[in-house]
Amino acid sequence: QVQLVESGGGLVQPGGSLSLSCAASGRILRHTAMGWYRQAPGIERELVASITAGGSTNYADAVKGRFTISRDISKNSVYLRMNSLKPEDTAVYYCNTYGPSWSWGQGTQVTVSS
Repeated sequence: QVQLVESGGGLVQPGGSLSLSCAASGRILRHTAMGWYRQAPGIERELVASITAGGSTNYADAVKGRFTISRDISKNSVYLRMNSLKPEDTAVYYCNTYGPSWSWGQGTQVTVSS
């Protein structure tokens, strides 16, 4: 049974930064493409960033140039660095496989507000 645990969210002012972490247990991420997703109230969950097993990355247009996804195989973890945050980035952020196939974790709330 795979368990995903996201952390690092919080309240930040517009223009600020946050770093999210996702730790996986029960499954090794080494050969798995992973993604960060977000869901705002009343909006479907969307993919914002993905990283392949080889380390290639891709980003949604809304976050390109501001967010950076990375992974640490030794820690079985995936990260999302978010810079220049905007109010529209407010959402619950989740990690999962690219083309989500595992059970969702609890997510971590990111609120961008002055």
